[in-house]
Amino acid sequence: MSTEVVSDEKLERLTVDTTPDLSIFANIVGQSQALIAKYPQSRSALLPLLHLVQSVEGYVSQAGIHFCAEQLNLSAAEVSAVATFYTMYKRKPCGEHLVSVCTNTLCAVLGGDAIYKKLQEHLGEDGKPLGHEQTAGEPGTPGSITLEHAECLAACDLGPVLQVNYEFYDNQTVDSAVELVDALRRGEKPAPTRGAALTDFKSVERQLAGLFDNDLAESEVDGPSAAVETLRGAQLAADRGWTAPAMPDEVALPEVEKK
Repeated sequence: MSTEVVSDEKLERLTVDTTPDLSIFANIVGQSQALIAKYPQSRSALLPLLHLVQSVEGYVSQAGIHFCAEQLNLSAAEVSAVATFYTMYKRKPCGEHLVSVCTNTLCAVLGGDAIYKKLQEHLGEDGKPLGHEQTAGEPGTPGSITLEHAECLAACDLGPVLQVNYEFYDNQTVDSAVELVDALRRGEKPAPTRGAALTDFKSVERQLAGLFDNDLAESEVDGPSAAVETLRGAQLAADRGWTAPAMPDEVALPEVEKK
């Protein structure tokens, strides 16, 4: 029977409580409990709670994992399983703005790949392109930008598209995308093509958690949501009097083969 000699360093890791300092979240304990109270089962509040945690640090840190676990009476492993499953929860600090470039099939063919490559080069330093989920500038500081390539952003009729803090910028070109990120780095906030006025990543995370800092919640997220391209089919149908066939009141269900 062999025995392993445990070093003092390893022994300390095994025996010392390694729970991170959660004091950074002291100001959101009340807000967390208010979110949790909206759900019949507390664990259902995990997704908005992760957004709230992300609004504090600009990402979901290990301390954020433990905070959510503590608030919801879950294990850190259970919270980590959710936080690492969804790409909207970042595990590294984000910039003031999160720029997401759609590189799925249609946008890629229309120029999304070229836009992403150009932004990588434009935002990189010393000849090294900026990588996926890497940040140009100090994370969280004014003008800093985190770049990512994204799967379908559900705007195929307006491709190629990108988002800044989840707000849409449609029909982009390489040049317009470069102009956009340059404006963001200068501290400007160009109006999105559709949706709410542009803010910063942390503020959007509070909104995604369902929290607003004043009584103008509806106006904060209000804005045009449909584009001419999106409604073209419906407009053609209305102009030409096209209607879908009426559904019969009684429809016989097909026979299900017995097993």
